[in-house]
Amino acid sequence: MATITLKNIPADLHRELKKRAEEHHRSLNREILATLESVTAKTHRLDVETLIQEARAARAKFRRQISDAEINAWKRAGRP
Repeated sequence: MATITLKNIPADLHRELKKRAEEHHRSLNREILATLESVTAKTHRLDVETLIQEARAARAKFRRQISDAEINAWKRAGRP
């Protein structure tokens, strides 16, 4: 595998990458690789059927009907 050395990384970019690495439970190096891979991927197609199945499976975990208002409130509560 090849090695790259990055120089003169702006402090705010470095902080953001470190923050993202922590959020994704990755090392800084692995986060940078994942970010580069995501922006250079030639084919990034959404599999709509898989997304729908995953959403239905997530909703099925609830014992009662969950309203859109509840979901939106949970999303807002999770934001800083």
